[in-house]
This record gives sequence, structure tokens and C-alpha cells, in this order.
Amino acid sequence: MGYGGRKLYLTIFHTCSCTSTVKMNTFISFKPMKISVLVIFWSLLLYACKEVSFREPQPAGIPVLKEVPAPLRGLYYSYDQATGERADTLIIESWGYHFKDKDDKDWLGRGVLSDSLVVKFYENYYFVNFKSGDQWVLRLVRQKPTGALEFLSIDIQDDSGRKEMIRKLSKKFKLAEIKRSDDTFYQINPTASQLMQLIKDGYFSGTELTKVQ
Repeated sequence: MGYGGRKLYLTIFHTCSCTSTVKMNTFISFKPMKISVLVIFWSLLLYACKEVSFREPQPAGIPVLKEVPAPLRGLYYSYDQATGERADTLIIESWGYHFKDKDDKDWLGRGVLSDSLVVKFYENYYFVNFKSGDQWVLRLVRQKPTGALEFLSIDIQDDSGRKEMIRKLSKKFKLAEIKRSDDTFYQINPTASQLMQLIKDGYFSGTELTKVQ
């Protein structure tokens, strides 16, 4: 990944954010300040080199949405945690999503609902599933009463935190470690009720975007 003004390649929802392998179709050049803003924001939208994964889109047995529901559509801002200034805008449409930077330029990428980008709704959460090879990676979206969105994931990027999380998950599920090139997946196969219990028990964490329109 490029820092210090160098170039960075990524593909929304389909790129390992820390791999050195070139497997991208979107080209982006960032300034150093831009990187600092985006790293936190994108970390929940890109699959990382180490992920908890699933055999099928989650929750199992719940039907797939054919389009993004109207209440979720709109514009959502992310903010620079250091300065408090507005950074990038997430735009959710009926067909999927795309991004604009703070200069209103639409060059950050997009995701379209498809066989490899699946959204489900269950127990007041939107379950965003994206496919990486033969694995499914999950992000949760919950809309708050204010209209803001919470983006949540099982974070295992920190070495010490990963070991503890994998230990805890392996006590609850049969866990398979699967290596694919530079990526490592820790696959579990929960029922819908078991997945909801993980959410209630705080296994998912993340950040919030403010709805403005």
C-alpha cells in the first residue's frame, strides 16, 4: 500500500487492503493527509489480509434483498478524526453505493448488488456480504434513529487481539484456518441466532457515518 504521496491501488469490497499482490481494477493517487483520513474509513469497507469468513452469505437462511431499501439510501459523511473536517461522502442508491471526495469528485469506487455483493436484513441490521474467492466476508450496517450509519466488523488485524478473538470463536464454533495466497481466513459457520449472539456479545466493532440527506 502506498503512503507518502505514492500511488495506492484498491478495489472496493474486493481487495485485500494490506497485500502486496496486484489484484485491483481501480487506480487512485493519494496525498499523505488523504491516506490518514481514509485508512480508518476504508478499513471497514475493504477485506483485510486476515478475516473471519463464512461459507455462505450471512445470516444463513435469510433472503437476499433485491435492492437497497429506501430508508438506507442517502448521503453519509465521514470525518477526519484529527481535524473534525468532513472527508469523504458515501452515497447509497437502490442499486448499491459509490463515494465522492470532499471536492465532490466521484472517483473513489462503487459496489453494485450482484452474486458477489449480497445484502440481507435481519433483526434491524443490514448484513453486507462480499465474496473473496470461495469465502464470504461480512460487514454489518445499522441505522440509528438519527439516520447515521454504524459500520461494524470482527476486527482481527492486531496480532494480540487476533489470537484472543480466534481463541474465543474456536470455543463457540468449529473454526477452519484457510490460506489463499497472501490472505488468511478463519471460517466459521454460525446459525442466524448464533450470529446475532456474537453481535450482542460485542464481537463486532466499528465506526459511524453521519447522514446529511
